[in-house]
Amino acid sequence: MKHSVGYRSRTRSLLSKRSREAGLSPINRILRDYAEGEKVTVKIDPSTLKGMPHRRFQGRTGVVVGKRGRAYVVKMYMGGYEKTIITRPEHIRPLEGQ
Repeated sequence: MKHSVGYRSRTRSLLSKRSREAGLSPINRILRDYAEGEKVTVKIDPSTLKGMPHRRFQGRTGVVVGKRGRAYVVKMYMGGYEKTIITRPEHIRPLEGQ
């Protein structure tokens, strides 16, 4: 049987929460503002589907370039190429130790 090839395919452990973390995330993550030039880490929140980046960007670090509506434009480098993703604030965190 052929495996499914959807947007969230092969993400059983990557996009699942532990039992104590289950449910919606704290509101502070949604309300946090990021300034242009701020470094952020992509940490996908599986409880929120809107504005979710692809799983290949999980754990990557990028720089906030701008804002589009509620979402942020983040630029990062992968494999020598510059990538631009548009994601909501639930799925990004400020870089620690900055």
